[in-house]
Amino acid sequence: MKFLKKLSIAAAAAASATALAAPTFPKSEAEDADKIMSKEYWAIWNPDVQKKIDENIEKNRKADAVINLGEPAAGGDVKVEQIKHDFIFGAHIFNFNQLGTPERNKKYRDLYGSLFNSATVALYWKKLEMQPNRPRFAEEYWDTEEWWNGCENPKSQPHWRRPAPDPVVKFLNEKGVRVHGHPLVWGNQTWHYPEWIFPLMTKGEKEAYNNLPKDGRYGLDKKSLQKISQEEADRLFGGIGQKIADLYEKRVAEIAERYAGKIDSFDVVNESATDFADGVMVPGSKVTRSRYGIMQGDYAFHAFNIAQKRLPENTLFNINDYKTDKDYVAQIKDLQKRGARIDIAGMQMHLFNPKESANIAAGKKIQTPDKIFGSMDTVAKTGLPIHMSEITVTAPGTSKRDWDVQAVIAQNLYRAWFSHPNAMGITWWNVVDDCGAPGEPSYSGIFTRDMQPKSAFYALDNLINKEWKTNLTVKPDADGKISFRGFRGTYKISWKDKYGRDRQMLYHLK
Repeated sequence: MKFLKKLSIAAAAAASATALAAPTFPKSEAEDADKIMSKEYWAIWNPDVQKKIDENIEKNRKADAVINLGEPAAGGDVKVEQIKHDFIFGAHIFNFNQLGTPERNKKYRDLYGSLFNSATVALYWKKLEMQPNRPRFAEEYWDTEEWWNGCENPKSQPHWRRPAPDPVVKFLNEKGVRVHGHPLVWGNQTWHYPEWIFPLMTKGEKEAYNNLPKDGRYGLDKKSLQKISQEEADRLFGGIGQKIADLYEKRVAEIAERYAGKIDSFDVVNESATDFADGVMVPGSKVTRSRYGIMQGDYAFHAFNIAQKRLPENTLFNINDYKTDKDYVAQIKDLQKRGARIDIAGMQMHLFNPKESANIAAGKKIQTPDKIFGSMDTVAKTGLPIHMSEITVTAPGTSKRDWDVQAVIAQNLYRAWFSHPNAMGITWWNVVDDCGAPGEPSYSGIFTRDMQPKSAFYALDNLINKEWKTNLTVKPDADGKISFRGFRGTYKISWKDKYGRDRQMLYHLK
């Protein structure tokens, strides 16, 4: 009954969030009375394409239910109410309590459990362990809402978008929201490696490292390590490679011990397919000659080994990448062949440049249905469920029409992804405008900086909480059975029995 009460509260929250009259957005040129998009755009997303998407949503996202209620009242109605999706509709929660006022923070928190049933929690090593052996798991004063509300320049703070995980995970667990940890292992020195890692080099390693050409972004020219042989790299940098390997194992062990049973899934390794495609993931090597810089040898394989050794068996292991082509498929199959357990393949899709969104609206062939399904079909060759793991759709600007362009693009992309048979989830990246990482667009949120809903919020809410939820009233047959076809998820079934008593049950439609 406690579980039923929680789900009822979540359903009520979702209903209250959508109680006000909300705008809807066109799915065809005929519906586009305001000419939000060009004729060329609608020629790409034409009625035949939309019909096929609808057919695949019906086929791939729904199932048939038959439920025996016993002895309901003769001729009585049975209310069927979907209160939870099986499909993952997520967002990252990097701005937890960081938005400057209690009102903004509450609006932000309220999205998790109403619009979003999953949240990606920041576990980036660089800011989680700013000092060696002092990970920031627990909340300190500078993580509190009070501290952030008094902060004049939040974006200048070292832990902006990197809240302490403990209070975030606790909040999500209490709300019954799925928790996804991001990431465990990543080679990127700009966003992931702590500043104290490379000072651990020996004098000889530092000299060899400093003799490699730099490009100012990742610390190295992207191909500089590949200009020396694997044998030479192992000889020069094998020591720091082993230290990195040991530190990664320690890091994963600490995360596993603290969050076992509290975090449902992890991006075990992030953005490693390019290194695989470059041929630098060499089994048995001490160092990966990565484009990111020095990494432990064969780091993607070892990441999954560590995860399998340290994390609970029911934890889901994701691989995640922006390079979603045949090389990614080959990497996944290679890792699986060698014994890595991979449960989900993550696919990123970032439209970071506002001009891209304007060009899409004008009919340029960017993220067309053919390209979307082609990429998903490629990754589906792994046989894995697909998580659209990091989604950015930027508004071209700040006008009402710009917001509507963002909404229409997002609506059609979500519909396409949702229709694919291998899809298991979609995670929007930056929920709030001007809250992305440096270099990410200011207008990619579904809310303004002061937490006012934009058109894209209504577009997603219409899909997630209305179009893609099954709510209906049915009548039982003579044997007390009801049947219906609905979206997969958890349902509350309500009816009166033959004595006139109110009855309820939960039903999971798989």
